[in-house]
Amino acid sequence: MNLIGKIIGNRYEILEEVGNGGMAKVYKAKDHVLNRYVAVKILKDEFTTDSDFIKRFNTEAQSAASLSDANIVSIYDVGHEEDTNLYYIVMELVKGKTLKEIINKEGPLSWKWSVNIAIQIASALSEAHKNGIVHRDIKPHNIIITEDGVAKVADFGIAKAVSNSTITAFGTTIGSVHYFSPEQAKGGITDAKSDIYSLGVVMYEMLTGKVPFDADTAVSVALKHMQEDPVEPKEINKEIPQAVNDIVMKAMQKDPLERYQTADDMIADLSKALKDPDGDFVVIENADGGYTKVMKAIKDDGSKKDNNKKGFFAKHPKAKVPMILIGFVALFLIVFLTTKIILDGGITKKVELPNLVGQTYDDAKNTVESSGLSIQVSEEVASSDVEEGKIISQDPAFAENTKIKKGTTISVVVSTGPETSELPDFTGKNIEDVRDEATKIGITLNEENETNAKVDAGKVISQDTKAGTMVKSGDKVTVHVSSGVAKTTVPTVVGMAEGTAKATLSNAKLKSSVTYESHEDKTDGEVISQSVEQGAEVAEDTTINLVVNKIETKKSKVTLKLNLKIAKSLLVSKNENTTSESTERKVTVKVVVNGQQQISNEITVDLTKETQTITLGEITGSGTVTITASGDNMTIDPQSSVNLDEYNENSIVMDGTLNK
Repeated sequence: MNLIGKIIGNRYEILEEVGNGGMAKVYKAKDHVLNRYVAVKILKDEFTTDSDFIKRFNTEAQSAASLSDANIVSIYDVGHEEDTNLYYIVMELVKGKTLKEIINKEGPLSWKWSVNIAIQIASALSEAHKNGIVHRDIKPHNIIITEDGVAKVADFGIAKAVSNSTITAFGTTIGSVHYFSPEQAKGGITDAKSDIYSLGVVMYEMLTGKVPFDADTAVSVALKHMQEDPVEPKEINKEIPQAVNDIVMKAMQKDPLERYQTADDMIADLSKALKDPDGDFVVIENADGGYTKVMKAIKDDGSKKDNNKKGFFAKHPKAKVPMILIGFVALFLIVFLTTKIILDGGITKKVELPNLVGQTYDDAKNTVESSGLSIQVSEEVASSDVEEGKIISQDPAFAENTKIKKGTTISVVVSTGPETSELPDFTGKNIEDVRDEATKIGITLNEENETNAKVDAGKVISQDTKAGTMVKSGDKVTVHVSSGVAKTTVPTVVGMAEGTAKATLSNAKLKSSVTYESHEDKTDGEVISQSVEQGAEVAEDTTINLVVNKIETKKSKVTLKLNLKIAKSLLVSKNENTTSESTERKVTVKVVVNGQQQISNEITVDLTKETQTITLGEITGSGTVTITASGDNMTIDPQSSVNLDEYNENSIVMDGTLNK
């Protein structure tokens, strides 16, 4: 079905196809309600009769619509066109390229860029996992890199709530074979750690330009995921730092218990790798709770010390006295120093107290450990002033030139970021009340005024962020506020012709109605008054009543007479033999006034009289008067038509000739 140019949902105009996936096509579309471009994903025809696929397709919308994160493609709407049996999802239109396209074009990416992208993907997964959603199809094809370098995870088409069963149907698997986890390959239970494995594979491909396992068939690739260990990425690309290599290998452990247990854990190591790329901080926890660590071998040079002092002094007898003196001096020094240490209170050395406020916990830990101190988090509190993960205060409190004993533990309070709260439903509320609520929860309002005939001015029509969403202090929320009906200024139309006045009001987005009055002292057909005066501000589509002058035409009522002349050929001489039958003719006469027939009479004409006057009857009105006659093969040719308005007399005599 060709959808280009079609409008679905009575608002989304399909413009062009921009993507084609396994179960759906993606189109660029224009949202004519909000006047913006969006992406519309439409389920392919072959799946619209498959209830399982439709359920999975709807799950994508329901799952992704509940997520709100800068690294997740936003879902705006979902719908079903019954007449064409189209199932569709409306999403944020992201300008950029897929990560797969970038890797295919550029090959292996730099390790820093790869780590940065991985942190953003892990951030999106963290948000999803905290909402009980497992993506289950993380791959470069589903990750869009915007023009600003922001990674956005798309296609939650096979995402599934953890609270539901996550066991894949027997004999089927969901996900792309090169990227899914061993447990997905087995058709077993999948959870958040399955997404972490797939992210490890994506990192592997970003760093090396190739996937860790490949074969001629999908089954062979799946078996490799379950049975084989990948070649370490560092062996393929020597520029990969050791810590980055270790992070990838930990994420891709066969046993889910040996991987990162949460996306946040992986983010923590990725962040460390940016600061210490060759560090050995990546530790794999075994299923039994132990740790796998790399231990350096201790070399034995096989040398043996000769403790035979007697042999030494026997060979060097002169050295005996100096050595005894040296022994006494050493003993004196030991006794002296020991006494001094005891008197000083011990051997503990004092170090300068560092200022940890404003540092991240990891940075602060590096600072204190390098000074021989230790650190512990005493409390985590919300703060709108201090960024998440940074230290708000410390104990002992920092002061210039303060020293503390080496080994002292510094307690710190760490910020959890702005306090979160549930966003209220502002729809229908007065904007003043909404501003007060926004101030209380610490969010910033972005107000957009819109004309709306159904919502009173000053009340909220809608809000871009869904009510019930958890928001942080400082977050911006856009609300659309009604400015009431659209207003327009009434122009003056007095003195204009009726048609011109109507057009002028229409151009000002006003309606008009007309009544007529007759005034002899004013111009016929012009507007003489309007119901709303010039300059007044009224709602658009308001009806303005106009009074138009229409002078009534005076109607005359006169008696019409016909002065009939008999043609010579019809004249009859009157004698003893003539009868009425030979001297009279019957003729039907019709009189029309201004196009309307008023008289139709049959008259008797005396052919013995050369002229005779016949009364036809009364006529009224105004305009042109004409006479026609026919009958008995006779016609009357009257004089030229006369204008009734030019006669003031009570009667009009028109001339005519009776011809054969």
